This record gives sequence, C-alpha cells and structure tokens, in this order.
Amino acid sequence: MFSHVMVGVNDLEVSKKFYDALLGTIGVPPGVANKNRYFYRGPTGTFCISTPINGEAATFANGGTIGFAMQSPEQADAFHVAGVAHGGTTCEDPPGYREGPSGLLYLAYLRDPDGNKICALHRPPKPAVA
Repeated sequence: MFSHVMVGVNDLEVSKKFYDALLGTIGVPPGVANKNRYFYRGPTGTFCISTPINGEAATFANGGTIGFAMQSPEQADAFHVAGVAHGGTTCEDPPGYREGPSGLLYLAYLRDPDGNKICALHRPPKPAVA
C-alpha cells in the first residue's frame, strides 16, 4: 500500500546519526544522501528524512506514529535502546507486551530528536490450534 514514509527534521545530520543507529538494529543500511534528504531503503519499503522544502521549521504530527516491524521483542528493545542513546526520548509506556483488539503485541515507543513518534512493533506468532 505504501511506497515510502518521509518525516521532516530540523538538523539533518543529527537526525541521520539517530536513524542510522536506530534502523541499523533492524538491518537497514545507513541513509543515502540526496540533496536535503536521506533515504533508508529496506526490503519492504523506504523511510526518508528531509529538511522542509519550504524552508520553514519541521514539526511533528500530533497523534501520528510511524511503526517499524520487528522480528522479536529483543530486536524491539535494541531499536529502542539505540534510539534513546542517539538523541531520542522514550514515550508511552515502557517497552513490553500489550493486549489489544488485534491480539498480543510487543511495543516500544520513542520520539526522534524532532519529536516524531516512532514505534517498534513485534507481533508474536499465534499458537497453533490442535
């Protein structure tokens, strides 16, 4: 359904260091520069950071969240730790399992250096029915 997600940032190099570390935990190579943007390409899509083209300050979407699929709770924890270590701040509840309408999920939320809300999400496999 989606080809890419792009978020606005105010300090491109600070954000590149943050996302290089964060996305590196899930095997995505460092961002590739293109003018005032960096592109992170993975097997299932592209994530981009950019200073706003109109020259105004980047702002985050209130109520918006960008979710990244994780292979395990441990990978979600590593993603969260890398983000906090590189200028992000934890938000929501601490990383952990949550039960909701869509079943059991492992979630780890943080905000990037510009306030964009990010979620590491792992969906455990459903138990086999006998």
